[in-house]
Amino acid sequence: MNVTSDAITALLARPETRVDGREKVTGRLRYTADIARPGTLWAAFTTSPYAHARIVSIDTRAAREVPGVRAVLTADDVGRRRFGRQLHDWPVLAFDRVLLVGDRVAAVAADTREAAEEAARRVSVAYEELEPLLDPAVALAAGAPVLHPDRRSYFHAAFDGRDPFPVAHLNVQGWNRFARGDAGLDAIFASAHRVYEHRFFTPRQHAGYIEPRSTLVWIDDDGMIYVQSPNKMPFALRGWMAHSLAVPPERIVVLPSAIGGDFGGKGTTVDELPCYFLARATGRPVRYVEAYAEELRSAPTRHAATLDLKTAVDRDGRFTAHVSRVLYDGGAYAGAKVLPWIVPGLGYSTVPYFVPHSLVDVVSVYTNSVPGSHVRAPVDLQVFFAWEQHVDIMARDLGIDALDFRLRNVLHDGQTALSNEHLGEVNATRVLEALAREIGSGRERLPGRGRGIALTCRATHAMPTSIKLVLHANGCIDVVTGVTEQGSGQFTMLQRVAAAALDVSLERITVRRADTTEALPDAGTGGSWVTRIAGRALHQAATALKARLEEHSGMTLAEDAFRAAGATASFESVAAALCAGSDVETVGRYAPDGDDDFSFCAYAIDVDVDAATGCVRVADAVLVCDVGAIINPIGHQGQIDGGFAAGIGSALMEEIAIDESGKVQTLSLGEYKLPTMRDVPPLRTVLVRAGGAQGPFGAKMAGELSNTGVAPAIANAVFDAVGVRLDRFPITAERVYDALHSGD
Repeated sequence: MNVTSDAITALLARPETRVDGREKVTGRLRYTADIARPGTLWAAFTTSPYAHARIVSIDTRAAREVPGVRAVLTADDVGRRRFGRQLHDWPVLAFDRVLLVGDRVAAVAADTREAAEEAARRVSVAYEELEPLLDPAVALAAGAPVLHPDRRSYFHAAFDGRDPFPVAHLNVQGWNRFARGDAGLDAIFASAHRVYEHRFFTPRQHAGYIEPRSTLVWIDDDGMIYVQSPNKMPFALRGWMAHSLAVPPERIVVLPSAIGGDFGGKGTTVDELPCYFLARATGRPVRYVEAYAEELRSAPTRHAATLDLKTAVDRDGRFTAHVSRVLYDGGAYAGAKVLPWIVPGLGYSTVPYFVPHSLVDVVSVYTNSVPGSHVRAPVDLQVFFAWEQHVDIMARDLGIDALDFRLRNVLHDGQTALSNEHLGEVNATRVLEALAREIGSGRERLPGRGRGIALTCRATHAMPTSIKLVLHANGCIDVVTGVTEQGSGQFTMLQRVAAAALDVSLERITVRRADTTEALPDAGTGGSWVTRIAGRALHQAATALKARLEEHSGMTLAEDAFRAAGATASFESVAAALCAGSDVETVGRYAPDGDDDFSFCAYAIDVDVDAATGCVRVADAVLVCDVGAIINPIGHQGQIDGGFAAGIGSALMEEIAIDESGKVQTLSLGEYKLPTMRDVPPLRTVLVRAGGAQGPFGAKMAGELSNTGVAPAIANAVFDAVGVRLDRFPITAERVYDALHSGD
């Protein structure tokens, strides 16, 4: 896919103009909450105040008496229906039991939002409160209450039927095991020069988007179901809705809707099905716009985790064996998870070190808490926080420089990851060497000042997709796609790829997200795969269109015009001739082939720690990123900067706090703190260019590259500054102070 045309190189080097930028900065872009249809009703929900309780009875009579109320529904009205991205375990409306604070028990539709909310408050639910399970380890105990006794009967989309896994304990949501090398790990550990064991913890975190979840649903006279939603995977949304409703997918139309931020959190939305049932009951459109308190109380979050690591090292400071167990708090439902085995992700495939012998167990467990889901680099943040501190502790104990210790153990071309996944091109050494050059060998030691190093890696897994190009007689070209623009510049990337592949001006290209009846099937936006898969599919479609234009004209298309033997023709004239009868369409399709692309990132972060208060201030940061061809120069740097800022938030301030009863305590952005520009230090970025990435023109991912190593680098820097090691983030002043004064 590497293309060396001077014209293409010049186009891709030109700073881009965001195709959605003008609408956004002028406030004209319409988000789901901005959209209504004639006669639209408002939805509201009656939710559980308990994390775990049996539903004894539901009385809706008082709710129905509120003026303006058009429908009040419970599970008796909608049926015992469940949904999910893979495992369908999440009820549309709760029946028998509620499993988290905020579980929906009744749905109301009314003429106004105020009437709907008042009616929802008047639904009377009698509960028998049960002891909540909030600790995954306790949930796995032999006598623990089973939260999903019918688990084995649940539908599993990846296998087109029931969940195929032989569940040892019904509170296990899912698991995976990675093993490589010699099965005799005990002997390897027994003969090792050193063996290191550590435990780390990570909390729940919200994705941090500003637009809360919302939806609008209506049904036409022919029974077609229309859905307006900020879900970033419209075809997947259509699929699980169709299964839950037992209707053909073609009867559901998911319409384009602007997305006000994602960061991994908009792959699962939960409002569409209850709004559908309210629309069916009333015969009118129904919309729901969530308040931020409900968003923070019950929206799927990054998984909390407990990570136990054990590593053997030889006398030369090289890893010989590794064993670890990762226990994820999966929350009340697994329906937000996208992977077939229902654990939060591969995670350990992206550990950037070579270990010849290893055994890794990853388990996700049902608890009575907020469902776990996928947030920017879903499991990498948890794994790297543990691994990169684990590595730092080993290096210090062995008396080896932290950067040199990593260089001794990083992966190289031809080696495989802990999960036995082949990495193809491996730029770990180049990235670390670039970091060493950038930070130099000497630095002034100041009281309370420390530096931390981290190395991370991220795979760009790929999904099949397809895309369409439409040439009009006036010379305009439409990119018709199901890809969602969730804020990271997808549409701008598509415009530039199409223009570069065709060798025409950018102004000819319009990117149009179509609904699920017009767009070709698409995997959705996620996993940092859009540039690779949609870009590759679009490159194929553009190449086919260019070939048709050149064949029809008998001329060569270059720099927005046709030329042959001294003759020239305008693009418009050739397009008009080719489209004399109708528009011309070409289709591009891409399915994963070969190894996934892996991108490496190295961090050096300096912090100042005030020993009197425990306050940590990030003073300076260097980030070295492994990148390919850059299609959107401004957007690419923006992804790196934004990811780093997100890493600052994860490292220092963000945590969804849950009390002993299962209630979320951080119900506003004043309590759940997101970083601002004031929290971001001076950041120097160094780019190390890859040679053969699989994206269009050799592009690689950027969206999930820069956030995952910030927390461990800061934790290592805090230890370097004041000698205390924190086993969990966020690294708050209180935790640092307590660690500093634990012996007082």
